[in-house]
Amino acid sequence: MRPALAATVLAMTATAATAADELTVHAAGSLRSALTAIAQDFEAAPGGAKVKLVFGASGLLRDRLLGGERSDVFASANMEHPQALHAAGKALPVQAFARNALCALAAPAFALNGRTLAQRLLDADVKLGTSTPKA
Repeated sequence: MRPALAATVLAMTATAATAADELTVHAAGSLRSALTAIAQDFEAAPGGAKVKLVFGASGLLRDRLLGGERSDVFASANMEHPQALHAAGKALPVQAFARNALCALAAPAFALNGRTLAQRLLDADVKLGTSTPKA
């Protein structure tokens, strides 16, 4: 998958990279591993610009970009965030390039007790965390 993702990201950034010495990429934390490797490959390629990676929660990054922070690429975990930037006139049309899968992690003592995960999550004794609490 890395070559396909790299080709997509490099194609999206080609214009921005030729216009600046540094390419700024804001991205969801879930993309840290893949985009770090891609940035290293891009920087090492002939004519490749330096890549500044800014990782965080997609919604918080969207707010920073709406507030005027500059970015060449925004790789969001939620399509609504880049669409909001486009609607506000701060970005080009959105291009999907990858997908995430929802997963649940639980402590070893957590048991479904014959119920679905959704039913078990409704129990008062269950604490649920997200990637961006309070955001």
